[in-house]
Amino acid sequence: MRFAGFLAYLFFTTSLCFSQVGEFVGDEKNFYAATKQVNQFLKRFNGEENLQGRRYSSRDPNYRNANLRRKYLRILFDDKQKDISAETKEMFMNEVIEGNDPQFLDLHGGSWFAQVTTRFNHQGKDQRLQLFLRLQEEPVGSKWVIYQAYFDPFNEYFDVDTADKKKFIHPMSHELDFMNLRKIFDHPEIAAAYTNRSFKPDYLSLVLYEIKRGNLKFTNVDKVRFHFFQLDNWYFELTEFNRSGPNTGWLISNLLKTDEAQKEQLREHIYYEGN
Repeated sequence: MRFAGFLAYLFFTTSLCFSQVGEFVGDEKNFYAATKQVNQFLKRFNGEENLQGRRYSSRDPNYRNANLRRKYLRILFDDKQKDISAETKEMFMNEVIEGNDPQFLDLHGGSWFAQVTTRFNHQGKDQRLQLFLRLQEEPVGSKWVIYQAYFDPFNEYFDVDTADKKKFIHPMSHELDFMNLRKIFDHPEIAAAYTNRSFKPDYLSLVLYEIKRGNLKFTNVDKVRFHFFQLDNWYFELTEFNRSGPNTGWLISNLLKTDEAQKEQLREHIYYEGN
């Protein structure tokens, strides 16, 4: 699927059906059980559609009903992911669903983003390139925008970001008209070591520059996942699974109980910052 087509795919949503009693029946049970669209995952998570897949009116007493949400949430986990314990799932459902302040997901609520693993041809080699996209609100509607990137071959040029590796330019260099800069640029492989301690390379600018020069040529999308930080004290990853059986489609593939400081560390890890 071409990249532009992939972005259009994210905007397109359909409605699927459940059986009347909440159990999957008939030859189409796997089709009905699958959460085929991200928007459908959000509606199921929030309890905003009935068991036939039709949306509730916000005035309907079943809208965001706790029992319905719990029924849906049980099928929204990747059952093959053994790192998410049954206890963690129950804790998550209890905190999100129960109480006086239940939590919901909002398509336009921010604090979630897409990680798209793409393939590019770079200097004759097939390479993976990570793109990070988020929804940007516009005066009319919204759109997905690329706001960050990571490309491992570029990282080799900036692998000098820890404090003990930093080099220095003599503090009296201004009296010499900074002529000692020559020793830096005569050895370009270590030039990044002379930057300030908070320096972080802007990989997206580098990626766009190399694309414009024709040195990076898009091939295809390998994988898509979504990272959700909207819920208080929780982070989860949403991944698409294409397999037989009812446990397929967009499912929670990673779940962590986190405070705000840990969420920031997790974001840095996802963005490959500090690598």
